[in-house]
This record gives sequence, C-alpha cells and structure tokens, in this order.
Amino acid sequence: MIGVLDPEGGCVEWTFPPEPGAVRIARRSVRDALHGWRLDGDLGDVAALLVSELVTNSLCHGSGPIGVRVARLDPAILRFEVSDSHPEPPRERAAGPEDEGGRGLQLVACSAQRWGTRRGRSGKTVWFELAQPG
Repeated sequence: MIGVLDPEGGCVEWTFPPEPGAVRIARRSVRDALHGWRLDGDLGDVAALLVSELVTNSLCHGSGPIGVRVARLDPAILRFEVSDSHPEPPRERAAGPEDEGGRGLQLVACSAQRWGTRRGRSGKTVWFELAQPG
C-alpha cells in the first residue's frame, strides 16, 4: 500500500495491489483518515462499507493496482473515489435473493448523496459523495 496525505489535510490517496486483502486495508485506511479528520461514527461506517464494495468490484472486474482517494470538497461534502484499470463503467443490476453479488452499486446508490463514474486514461473511477456531519 502506498499512501499520500495532502499537507493541508483535505485529501488522502492510496494505491493497493490487486489482492483480496486490499478490501480490508482500504476499509481500515478510510476509517483512519476519517478518524484523523474527527469524522468517526456513522459516517465512517457507511464510507468504509461503500469503499469496500467498490474495491471488491475492482478486484473482480479489473486488473492492476487499485486507487482509493478521499477528498474534502468543502465543509459539507466528502468525495470517495475508487479507480482501476477496467475501462467499462459498472452497471447497477437487480440481484435476486440467491445471488451472491450484484448489490454493491445498489448500496452506493441508496447510501450516497451522489455517485457516478468517469473514464480515465487507462481505466475508470467510480466515485460517491457523503455529507460531513455538522
């Protein structure tokens, strides 16, 4: 894992290897960053869950390193981004009761204020925004 913290404290980024342990480490890294900004509690729980879903999607559908970025856009909004090398944007799908997957983007769509995707030079980024408490 490689991490970079903005000197102003408004942004943190990590790059994780494409290994199953990346999900756990990404979740912990996001929680630690939010704790450092004194944004614990429910926000940390939701953010960690949604980031872990997106990192899992990257592991399943991409290859190569996985980037995770958290940025304080303004006093009210946090943006979380997960990037990978797979160029196709994810698609929401309706998962049946017996399906083992397919609910990650539904969780993101239901829990985030906004979410979306953007193409990069060599892949894509899936992002979501959450309101900061207070």
